[in-house]
Amino acid sequence: MKKKAVSMICTAMAAVSMLAVTACGSGTADSGAGTANVVDTKESKQEDSAGEDQEGSGDLLEAIQQRGELIVAMEGTWAPWTYHDEEDNLVGYDVEVAKAIARELGVEATFVEGEWDGLFAGMDSGRYDLVINGVEPTEERRQKYDFSEPYGYIRTALVVRSDNEEIKGFEDLEGKSTANSIASTYMILAEEYGATATGVDTLDQTLDMVLSGRADATLNAEVSFYDYFKIHPEAELKVAALTDEASPVLIPMRKGPQTERLRSAVNEAIAAIRESGELSAISEKYFGSDISGAETGN
Repeated sequence: MKKKAVSMICTAMAAVSMLAVTACGSGTADSGAGTANVVDTKESKQEDSAGEDQEGSGDLLEAIQQRGELIVAMEGTWAPWTYHDEEDNLVGYDVEVAKAIARELGVEATFVEGEWDGLFAGMDSGRYDLVINGVEPTEERRQKYDFSEPYGYIRTALVVRSDNEEIKGFEDLEGKSTANSIASTYMILAEEYGATATGVDTLDQTLDMVLSGRADATLNAEVSFYDYFKIHPEAELKVAALTDEASPVLIPMRKGPQTERLRSAVNEAIAAIRESGELSAISEKYFGSDISGAETGN
């Protein structure tokens, strides 16, 4: 049935009786997250419920607690932040942090996976409550989203082929080519230094492009590269430079009064797992070091 016909039926039913409560919709869903994979949930029904709950209650924290689940979007392809282990279980630093935050809120965590450039679109449309995926703040993002307190600190690394002697620092990216996730902090930074950036989906793909010579360099979190090198010690790659200061890793959420209580609750949850030592333990598990504090992120 076409949307127009559905709208006419709803109008007619409302006119017949004001006592009846009728819910009509087109049944279409936002496709901003591409081919998102829903993990430990009841398929797309859970995704749709996020937007409905937010609109119905006007308070996202209340909606989440009534629903009994926190719907979290992440890539699922960025080790050791969010990835699949040998048994295809979704694991990683951000996965365990999200579960801990959900526990502090008194709910379960449900994960939806998608490509990076679709995660924020899904949150914008109300399909997801939060994006927890090693997000660093930019001025543009701060204008559009509210952020939690930091739950980690990371430096950005510039990686090139082992035999590349032309690129020794970020300033050397002028006129060079890089590969990074579309609209990521790293793509933005590369372009700010004058590089021509090509968008790809995963860290492995960016490094493959550098190894094959299709890109001169790539930028990403220092800890992510070290995790890759641990798995691929034979890779002919090297870290050419690191940013001087560590950047905070935050959890973005939609701006507005409906998220004010959620932001406070998420901050309280982060503070609780930091104070208990749980956050440090999760970091040590996945990074081999504690990235949860600013003094340890440098």
